[in-house]
Amino acid sequence: MEATKIKMEVDDDTKENLDLSNLKEVSYEDKLKICNAIASPMAPKKLTKKIYKLIKKASKHKGYLRNGLKDVQKHIRKGETGLVIFAGDVYPIEIMCHLPVVCENKNIPYCYTPSRQDIGHALGVKRGSLMVLIKEHAEYKDSYDELKGAIETLSTPL
Repeated sequence: MEATKIKMEVDDDTKENLDLSNLKEVSYEDKLKICNAIASPMAPKKLTKKIYKLIKKASKHKGYLRNGLKDVQKHIRKGETGLVIFAGDVYPIEIMCHLPVVCENKNIPYCYTPSRQDIGHALGVKRGSLMVLIKEHAEYKDSYDELKGAIETLSTPL
């Protein structure tokens, strides 16, 4: 079967409705409103920006960043350590609600950020990501250590 292209004509009113450039960015406070109940400790706005910058740096180095539920879960159980960043807007929460306890048992610092789409954007992919595990690397050691200290002060043990 051969694929065919269909050309559609769109009038000016529809073009204005489809124009995505006039969409505004959702604010940090609005993202916090849609987070689930277990999203604690939540990173403040400045710390969230630093986390996304570290994710961008770590994504350039192969093997120093794990993303996604299965990958992070597998490597935590195998004994890898680092910083774990969870998305706060995950529904249903049952798919990942056990992982903060696993992180606490293995002494891995973790925190939540408001949006999984923002985590995916920091990774350089179009889809969102539920969580990432960032491992230490010499190139971004200073920002890694700074974030690790900040996340450990945020953490509230269960």
